[in-house]
Amino acid sequence: MKNIDLKKISKVHFIGIGGIGVSAIARMMMLEGKVVSGSDQGSSVVTEELAKLGGTIYTSQKAENISADIDLIIYSIAVPPSNPEFAKAEELGIPMLTYPEALGEISKDKYTIAVSGTHGKTTTTAMIAKIFLEAKLDPTVVVGSFLKDYKSNFIAGSSKYFIAEACEYRRSFLNLYPNILVITNLEEDHLDYYKDLADIQSAFKELAERVPADGYIVCNTADPHLAPVLAEVRAKIIDYAKIEAENLALKFPGAHMVADAKTALAVASAVGIDVSLAITALNNFSGTWRRFDYQGQTENGAEVYDDYAHHPDEVRATILAAREKTSGKIIVVFQPHLYSRTRDFLAEFAAALALADEIILVPIYAAREQADGSVSSEMVAEKIRSLDGHAEAVTDFATAAARAAAVAGPQDLILVMGAGNVTEVSKILVQVDL
Repeated sequence: MKNIDLKKISKVHFIGIGGIGVSAIARMMMLEGKVVSGSDQGSSVVTEELAKLGGTIYTSQKAENISADIDLIIYSIAVPPSNPEFAKAEELGIPMLTYPEALGEISKDKYTIAVSGTHGKTTTTAMIAKIFLEAKLDPTVVVGSFLKDYKSNFIAGSSKYFIAEACEYRRSFLNLYPNILVITNLEEDHLDYYKDLADIQSAFKELAERVPADGYIVCNTADPHLAPVLAEVRAKIIDYAKIEAENLALKFPGAHMVADAKTALAVASAVGIDVSLAITALNNFSGTWRRFDYQGQTENGAEVYDDYAHHPDEVRATILAAREKTSGKIIVVFQPHLYSRTRDFLAEFAAALALADEIILVPIYAAREQADGSVSSEMVAEKIRSLDGHAEAVTDFATAAARAAAVAGPQDLILVMGAGNVTEVSKILVQVDL
C-alpha cells in the first residue's frame, strides 16, 4: 500500500471520473472541501452530477488537463499507462493511486464491511447501508450505484463503520482488510483477466483469509464454488441462506433480491442490530439506480425498467423477476458488455435471454476492449433464434426503442439491460413521441 495521507491532500484529479466507484471518492473529497477535477471519455449522468457539486469535469482526456499543482491523481484501473493524462502525471511526478488503492486508504482505520461476489454486490451494499443508517450507526458508504433514498453513491459518516462494494476485477478488492466480508456468490466472470474459476477462487481465498478471527464471513455455505475459499479462514462464518426473514416484504421482485436482503440481515445480526428494525428498513428500501429501476411507460402503456445486468446469471435473474411483475410479454433490449465476456458466455447469454418473449440486441459496448471481429450482437441473436427465441440485432438505440415500443402493449414490460450506455434507450422509450 502506498503511504499517502489523504487528509493532507488539497487538490485531486480523477482519471475516469465517470466510473461509479471513482465518482464516489470524488464526491467524498468534494464534501471534505478539496478541489476536485476529473476527466472521462464523454459526459454522463454521473459526471453531470459531479459538475453540479462543483467539480471541474473534462469530457476528453488530454495531457493539458494535468497541472503541476495537483497533489494527487486517482485513476480507474481501466486506465492504461498510455493515457495522456496518466503519462503527464508521471512526467510531473504527481503521486498516483488506483481507485482500489484509494478505497483501501479510506478503510485503513475503519471497521470495514466489504461486499464482494460475482452478482448482487451493489444491491446488497445498498441494503446494508439502509439498515445501518436506519439504526443510526452513521456509516461511511461507497456503493456502485446511486442510492435512491439518498441520491448519491457516497454517504459521509462519522462512526467507525465503513461499508464498501468490493470488486474482484484485477484482484482490486485485495486493497481492503475487512472485519466483515460478504461473498454474495462466486461464478466465472472477468475472464479477460482471470484464467479460470480456480484463479478467481484464489483471489477470494486470499481476501477471506484476511478477515480476523473476531470477524465474520457472510456467504451461502452450500455454494460449491466457495469450498476452497473458506477452507482455511479464521473468521466466524454466517450462512445467509439460513437467516429467518419473517415479515420481509420487499418492493422489488425476484429470488435474488430476497437473497440479497437475507445477506444484509446476516450482517446486521453480526453487529447486533435489532432484527425488526432491519426488516423494516429493508421493506422501505427504495433500490438503486439501474437495478430493476422503473422508468415510466411507453405511449402504448408498457412499463419500462432499466437494469445493469451484464452477466448471464444476472440477465436470467432479472427476466425471471420481471415475470413476477407482469402476465404480459417481456421485451428485452440488451447491450452486451465487452467482446471477451460476450464471446466467453455466448451460449449462456443466449439461453438466459431466450427466457424473454422478444429480444432486441444493440451493438456490443466495448469499454476497455478493441473489436477483433470474433463476436457480435448478431451472433448472439442467431444463437437465441437457434433456441426458438425471437431475437434481432439492430444498429442503434433509436431503432431498438422503436422496435420495442412497436411490439409492447399495455400489459407488457420492457427491460433495458446492460452495463454500458444502453440506459439511453429507456429515456427514448418513456418519451411520448417515438
